[in-house]
Amino acid sequence: TAIDSSSSSDTVLVQAGTYTENINFNGKNITVGSYTLVTGDTSYISSTIIDGNENESVVTFENGEGSTAVLNGFAIINGGSINYGGGIHCYQVSPTLTNLNIKNNSAISDGGGIYCAYSSPTITNVTIMNNSAPGGGGIRCDNSSPNLTNVRIMNNSASNGGGISCGSQSNPNLLNVTIMGNAASSYGGGIWLTDSDAIITSCIIENNSSSSRGGGIYSNSSDFSISSTTIDSNESSSDGGGLYIYASNPSLENLTITG
Repeated sequence: TAIDSSSSSDTVLVQAGTYTENINFNGKNITVGSYTLVTGDTSYISSTIIDGNENESVVTFENGEGSTAVLNGFAIINGGSINYGGGIHCYQVSPTLTNLNIKNNSAISDGGGIYCAYSSPTITNVTIMNNSAPGGGGIRCDNSSPNLTNVRIMNNSASNGGGISCGSQSNPNLLNVTIMGNAASSYGGGIWLTDSDAIITSCIIENNSSSSRGGGIYSNSSDFSISSTTIDSNESSSDGGGLYIYASNPSLENLTITG
């Protein structure tokens, strides 16, 4: 109701509690935040919950919202999209997502935690955990260039891209991202890249698994770059426990590959 009544540049400040609903920013460049927004106290994240009740995406951006459309300080749970993006759905937008726990969401198509199509969201200080989808258990990107900083992507599952799945000329930028404990029943336990040029810097990719190829990272036709990153204790039932690279031209610098 507050979002519906707001105008662009307004702030909707939300008290702690559980809100069982699905929200849409409806093209408004507003800030929706818990008391983390005004106090800096991140304990409000776990106590200010938007529960999608397994009914579509929990939060939707699909009407041209830009970087001043901000979601700050929530737990985003129990989304159950019949299409794309169980937790957060982004289409042709570039919102700012910060101080979030996105967990226990699912999508029938792609993007259990977050789905991005033709979008460039800024994602900072976010945990994406225990989400599932056929493609991109944690995050799915199509024709998108999200910027992820200080993000944890953990214990998500998918057919391809248990943690992150990127296709169709997506170019994600990952800085200080931990990708851990994700699983794919096919390719790319941690990260799945096809026709996507990711930049991966100062990240940890560990304890991910694939039932086919690329326990840590699977790459096909992708000229990605990795620097100052640890790839540790990933497993694949077929090829490439840490990295599987096909028809790609990666730049690899200062890597630690163990396990």
